[in-house]
Amino acid sequence: MPGSLLDADTVIGCPHGGRAAPATTPSGGVRSAGAAVATAAHSHVVTGCPHTVDGVPSPCVAVRWTADGTGVTVDGAPVLLDTSAAQCFTAAFVPQGPPVVQAAQRKVTVR
Repeated sequence: MPGSLLDADTVIGCPHGGRAAPATTPSGGVRSAGAAVATAAHSHVVTGCPHTVDGVPSPCVAVRWTADGTGVTVDGAPVLLDTSAAQCFTAAFVPQGPPVVQAAQRKVTVR
């Protein structure tokens, strides 16, 4: 599936307005315009999610990515694209919807 390559500078959020950031430093050796390329091997943590269910806080805390079949890898892990399948989860691993990728710059396009 074609898409723009995600890197450590890509703005990613949960569907409720929280902000996702890499929990680990993405592939330090491979960079795009100076930012480390993100792969499926790297996890993202979510902060600032205001989501509640029946008045009880139920914030997104993590994003889990599903690797695309593009064949492009970094250190053996598939790269993440703005079209990669993903899901935001609560601390209890309850799925809360897909993350929102804020206009990934087209520095690198994978087809």
